[in-house]
Amino acid sequence: MTHPALIDAMKNPDFYPHHPAEVEFIQTHISYVFIAGDFVYKIKKPVKFDFLDFTSLAKRKFYCLEELRLNRRLAPDTYLDVVPISRNPQGDLTLESGSEIIEYAVRMKKLPADKMLKMLLARKNADEKTMDALAEKIALFHRQAQTGGHIDEMGSIENIRRNHDENFSETADYIHVTLPEHQYLFIKGYAEQFLIDNKRLFEKRISDHRIRDCHGDLHLDHICINDEIAIFDCIEFNEHFRCGDVAEDVAFLTMDIDFNGYAELGEAFVKSYIRYSGDADLPAVLNFYRCYSAYVRGKVTSIRLAQEDITENEYRDTRQTAEKYFDLAYSYAARLEKPVLIATAGLMGSGKSYQARQLAMRFGAEIIRTDVVRKEIFALQPTDRRYEDFGRGIYADDVSRLVYQKIFELAGQKIRQGKPVIIDASFKKKEERQKAMHLAERLGVRFYLLECFCPDDVTRRRLEKRLLKNDNASDGRWDLFQKQKNDFDAIQEIPENCHLKMDTSVHQEMARHEMIVKIKKENSRM
Repeated sequence: MTHPALIDAMKNPDFYPHHPAEVEFIQTHISYVFIAGDFVYKIKKPVKFDFLDFTSLAKRKFYCLEELRLNRRLAPDTYLDVVPISRNPQGDLTLESGSEIIEYAVRMKKLPADKMLKMLLARKNADEKTMDALAEKIALFHRQAQTGGHIDEMGSIENIRRNHDENFSETADYIHVTLPEHQYLFIKGYAEQFLIDNKRLFEKRISDHRIRDCHGDLHLDHICINDEIAIFDCIEFNEHFRCGDVAEDVAFLTMDIDFNGYAELGEAFVKSYIRYSGDADLPAVLNFYRCYSAYVRGKVTSIRLAQEDITENEYRDTRQTAEKYFDLAYSYAARLEKPVLIATAGLMGSGKSYQARQLAMRFGAEIIRTDVVRKEIFALQPTDRRYEDFGRGIYADDVSRLVYQKIFELAGQKIRQGKPVIIDASFKKKEERQKAMHLAERLGVRFYLLECFCPDDVTRRRLEKRLLKNDNASDGRWDLFQKQKNDFDAIQEIPENCHLKMDTSVHQEMARHEMIVKIKKENSRM
């Protein structure tokens, strides 16, 4: 039976006993999905990858039954049965058991699209209470899920390493397609080193019974928040992907929350989950598994690019999505396990704030910006313009000393909470740079000064462009540039190994990557 003929039949509303008004057809890299009125029929594609094999009818039937059994754990009212698709004596296809069964489909109730967690988040209809209820359900599911025996073996460091090795092997062909080579090598090195450094932690996860028969694909599109919370579409085709540390489920979900731009709600979910589960060690492995989850999504999305039925627009969108997932995995790999203090330095328009944001995203760091703190002191909005003369008004020397005193206090508070900090400031005076360095020494964390610079003509264009917008806290202007330049103390007091320099007009991505490699490596030795 050719699948094109089957697809055509199942797109026809008359194919179904309940005669829906219309049928919506969706496909993934491994499934065909038909939304027929109030019911959904899911058929497995006859494909084979390194991680699954659906090539025979017997295998597809087996995994349909597995999908039904496993998903009834978290969505018992959604998963109805497995139905055969047969050819009748007249040669027509029918949703009945006949003498010639040519396919099987999982039949489900259609869940309301407007109640999916992804949609609720987009409409701001999900909050910390939603995350708390979801965390309670998942923590209970994990507590009741099977553990021990061969399931515990899935949590062994050997199995985890094998899964990562397979990932890197299977994505080598996507280097320079959806995955920059420097990101591939960095993520690979991070995973290998984490496994070496945390052998005892992984062993403890097994002895604490944190290895369970989990969901394995827990992201926003698989969660429906209705009268009851329904979580569906768990991995049935590969036990190695589903069974593992409960932290993997938590990581997958919070990775997807991050991917969609709701990081604060992701952290709220983690806090609630730890409270319900009592899993105090979860934070130590969470970032590692988030990196893995994002990388898997990048891989799975990239696989779609090779399928013959993909359109040009789908190819472009799919490629961009895969790139975004791999980039998120790179950010997780770059996250710092210990606090650090990074201060920017440079003239107005040199790109300090942009570089601070980019590094903060990679390191998971808090940004403290003098332009914002200065205006907060005077009860101004960040984007309120104050076109003062150089060194006057809110930019007078005595005000600047007060601003730096405040940002050092804030930085100290954040670092004591275990968070990396980036101070976005000009640091034009030697005295203030020394204070920042001494603050790091007192707190026992590494210190780096990132000096940003660029040609004057680039600065002028940036400053003039900035004036046309009203979305920046900086009041920097070209007519003040030379005065600031003349008032800037040469940077000579910072040790060479702490003094990072960056021409922000060229090759920014690779320059940042080199800084990330250096800071990540050195900070892990603290």
